[in-house]
Amino acid sequence: EYQWKGPFYFIQGADPQFGLMKAWTHGDTNNGDDEWGEEIKLAEQAVQAVNKLNPRPKFFVLCGDLVHGMPGSRWKKDQERDLKNVLKNTDQDIPLVLVSGNHDIGNTPTKETIDEYCNNWGDDFFSFWVGGVFFLVLNSQLYNDCSKCPEIRQAQDAWLDEQLAVAANQKCKYIIVFQHIPLFLSKPDEDDDYFNLPKSIRQEIMEKFHKAGVRAVFAGHYHRNAGGSYKSLEMVVSSAIGCQLGQDTHGLRVVVVTEEKVVHKYYSLIELGSHGIEKELLDML
Repeated sequence: EYQWKGPFYFIQGADPQFGLMKAWTHGDTNNGDDEWGEEIKLAEQAVQAVNKLNPRPKFFVLCGDLVHGMPGSRWKKDQERDLKNVLKNTDQDIPLVLVSGNHDIGNTPTKETIDEYCNNWGDDFFSFWVGGVFFLVLNSQLYNDCSKCPEIRQAQDAWLDEQLAVAANQKCKYIIVFQHIPLFLSKPDEDDDYFNLPKSIRQEIMEKFHKAGVRAVFAGHYHRNAGGSYKSLEMVVSSAIGCQLGQDTHGLRVVVVTEEKVVHKYYSLIELGSHGIEKELLDML
């Protein structure tokens, strides 16, 4: 779909992270994730809310940390099985786009953990077109720590440069990026933090995106809503479907893409499920 076909919208979710709620409550985030009934209910609520939407969203993207269990941890396979059981109820007309998070491939990923993720969920970096808009999905963990798989980081870097060149040639309407870890939470020059990408690499990526004309980067990881801008690039950080670490509610973000702009709003699962998208956004479609 290289051609602009008129306004459309998609749904962004992040961090269903089966197992974190109990682990967080018990203060044992390494092995306290042996229950995830709450998260199953929330993920079901998210899928039901998305299925009810009319008109249909173009796709539903989950920005990483699908489950809490790290690679090789005791409950990971069970958590993944249960998440798949929920996600397979997503309406067949709504494609699912999955992004890898640090819990999916490990804080220091290896070729093995990335291969396992890819076998389970699909590629860790890829691109796709919707109605003249070019979407890029990145493995942000490679920016954070690629010490055990530098060759995969190099492969992603080379691929990204190629993709941005393709976008320039095709004269796409917008370029939008999905990743798990935000470039920054509110200010491009903020200090390094567990929840953002290190300054050393952040500046380089922001400048590359800005020069290529990337319109927005959507991420999760923070379990709170946040965001800011770098020049003409918007950084959008969405809170979690699962465990909340701040004052936000379990929710999803509705993103409307029009000829002039990209507009988005975060809805609680209850609000989206019971009332759908508000008229103001629907009118843009």
